[in-house]
Amino acid sequence: MNTKKFLKNYLEDFSDLVRPDEYILEQLEEVAGLLRVVHNSGRKTIIAGNGGSAAIASHFSVDLTKNADVRCVNFNESDLITCFSNDYGYDRWVEKAIDFYGDEGDLLIVISSSGSSKNILNAVNAARKKNFKAVVTFSGFSKDNPLSKLGNVNLWVNSKAYNFIENTHQLWLLSMVDLIIGSREYSA
Repeated sequence: MNTKKFLKNYLEDFSDLVRPDEYILEQLEEVAGLLRVVHNSGRKTIIAGNGGSAAIASHFSVDLTKNADVRCVNFNESDLITCFSNDYGYDRWVEKAIDFYGDEGDLLIVISSSGSSKNILNAVNAARKKNFKAVVTFSGFSKDNPLSKLGNVNLWVNSKAYNFIENTHQLWLLSMVDLIIGSREYSA
């Protein structure tokens, strides 16, 4: 394998993937607007994902809260995940977290590369039952995946490569933190 050629092609393909079009820019603006509206109404944003998407959710949550002063929480505590998974089943642990911690008027952001993770799909239904302000989905793989049909705003990455999808989701989410702050460069 020619490693330099692999890396060159890899990075060029990723660059092409994250090159924004008007539709993505409008969706990102809409999500940033929702983040502001929910915050200004005294509510919070809840974000959830599995695996790498959970790590992205944590990163976004901390940066949004600390750097942009917008309250955001995620449920990545192992004790909560294992307790709720044990008691309610893995497919329902995020749903149950929303039942216990979510409030009417909150915003839910969910991340699933495949768009078919049952625990994430169930989380959306729980948010709807609690009258959340809105649901924002981040997915990839098939454009018509189940998750991409459930949000008020649905951001989809046109790729079947996990790392491309996850890195794009992270880039989009962190760009909204910087948009709310109003700068790319600031003291953290």
